[in-house]
Amino acid sequence: MQYEAISYVNRAEVGVITLNRAEVMNAINTQMRAELTHAVLQAEKDARVLVITGRGKAFCSGQDLGGRDLAHLDVERTLRDEYAPMLKAIFDCKIPTISAVNGPAAGAGANLALAADVVIASEDAYFVQAFTRIGLIPDAGGTWFLPRQIGMARAMGATLFADQISAKQAVEWGMIYESVPQEGFAEHWQQRAAQLANGPTQTYKHVKAAIKSSFDNDIDQQLALEGKLQGKCGKTRDFKEGVVAFLEKRPAVFEGR
Repeated sequence: MQYEAISYVNRAEVGVITLNRAEVMNAINTQMRAELTHAVLQAEKDARVLVITGRGKAFCSGQDLGGRDLAHLDVERTLRDEYAPMLKAIFDCKIPTISAVNGPAAGAGANLALAADVVIASEDAYFVQAFTRIGLIPDAGGTWFLPRQIGMARAMGATLFADQISAKQAVEWGMIYESVPQEGFAEHWQQRAAQLANGPTQTYKHVKAAIKSSFDNDIDQQLALEGKLQGKCGKTRDFKEGVVAFLEKRPAVFEGR
């Protein structure tokens, strides 16, 4: 696929998707959804970590409403056929995913960011569930992500009032992992991504599976799952390398297998 609404590069097994519609604050249109879905699936094949970020001053302003005939906009079909595959591709991605939120993330753009495993935001960034401002409910996974990340009370307040939540506040609430100064932001997320790209890739896959399954399992089921997945980790080359490196008091050199 030839990308226009996004760009995708893979350097040193770090796949980076950049939302590439800076002139409209990286608003999401049909083309971007298709390209983003394709690029995520491609990164899963040829990278060991995936980063999603935005070009320009914004991460993503949400759904592009410009030039649309709203009377004939089939919102349910768009969410089912275009948003759901994109978000599932990110959420189910077998490699670690990072949202590097370089600026404002609003509406579906905020929830696109939250679909990643780890969210790192610039201190200048903010998140806003802007849906009620135009008479809609949060979508793009917002009603699923937010209660799990920040609890019912904060999820209700953030969505009903459509308040702007700073990156610092998002960290305090547990919505995102960390916020860092704008100066050095790119260098920071690149360092984080490189750390994961050089890590035990198979282990990361099982970490993701275990944590995500925990919401549906009781303690007995989760303990059994931990045992099963740990058994798989124990058979990897990276586990053997990790133990040897520990005993030899040197950094481990993981190969992702």
